[in-house]
Amino acid sequence: MAPPAAQTTEYRAAKDTCALVDLSSRQQLRVTGPDRVSFVQGMVTNDVEKLAVGASCHVAMLTAKGSMVGDGRVVKLADELLVDTGAGFGPTVRDFLNKYLISEECEVVDAPDVAVLGLLGPQAATWAASIPSEQLVVTMPGLLGTGLDVVVKRDGLAQVKAALSALPTVSDETFEVLRVEAGVPKFGVDMTETTIPLEANLEKAIHYQKGCYIGQEVIARATYRGQMNKKLVGLLLGEALAEKGAEVKLADKRVGRITSVVRSELKQQNVALAYVHRDHLTAGTAMELAPGVSVSVATLPFV
Repeated sequence: MAPPAAQTTEYRAAKDTCALVDLSSRQQLRVTGPDRVSFVQGMVTNDVEKLAVGASCHVAMLTAKGSMVGDGRVVKLADELLVDTGAGFGPTVRDFLNKYLISEECEVVDAPDVAVLGLLGPQAATWAASIPSEQLVVTMPGLLGTGLDVVVKRDGLAQVKAALSALPTVSDETFEVLRVEAGVPKFGVDMTETTIPLEANLEKAIHYQKGCYIGQEVIARATYRGQMNKKLVGLLLGEALAEKGAEVKLADKRVGRITSVVRSELKQQNVALAYVHRDHLTAGTAMELAPGVSVSVATLPFV
């Protein structure tokens, strides 16, 4: 089934020129105080200390057993760190950080005064330059690995959107298609509290030479072993329909579980993200969604 024409227009702008996506439902925290950098450095998987002012990095936050508390981005500003995380997960991340805040001279609080917008497509930098400077806090690489995300003052959102009003706005449905095609897992959907980051291909969020952080020993052991029992891959479904949580099988044995499904503009078929057993990760591997319904493994991102 073909997607609606409006969705195709948004999709093409996000791929070929530029489109706006409203990410203001994401939540931010502010970490201040003289020990802010060293404290956050010990709480996340990536190297915050090496960041220049204005730079950011993708991070995961883990329990001592290596399971995920959440993921997001840390931005280093002149006098504070901003932690950007998914909608609804701000309180969880805040409580996790505050749990370990004992003797350090810093404070972790909500930052409801800022918001994130996404500029998708090759012209993102050009359009970012049109945002009123008094409203722009900082720019970051886009969540999907391309484009730019801009952190702006929340009370200036209307002014910023007015400056970008010539851009088509990407709906949540179209952004979900772009996310799945890019192979970007979403916490609460493709990742949960039982996920180990290496299973979800979050290697870019992990710095292997930095000092100690919560959960580091588990990541080190998994890295030393060289392979996780399961990994997040793409699945080509053709016209088959699937729900989140659906099992995929090989010779009547469960070998995987689907986490996200969309109708792909790129592949012109239904595609999914799924965790598949390590013995069946090779692109092209065929398996069954249901008796007589064949699907196949694809590398991520989908190309």
